[in-house]
Amino acid sequence: MGLISKGAKCSVTGCDNDGVRSLTASKVDGTGVGIPHGLKKAILCKEHYKEWKKATKDDRDTEKARFSRF
Repeated sequence: MGLISKGAKCSVTGCDNDGVRSLTASKVDGTGVGIPHGLKKAILCKEHYKEWKKATKDDRDTEKARFSRF
């Protein structure tokens, strides 16, 4: 069983919502989503996951284009 199915809460400081997604902390760090330092996995609620997606949209599109085949 994963962390989300066990009922993990959002890792963002001050948020007590249920987690929806879990990402590596290095992906979330530096995007403006306030997670504590020293975590390996960051669990994000729906609102913070949406915020993370908006903050990293350009980077993810660039990475996707870099690895796509024509």
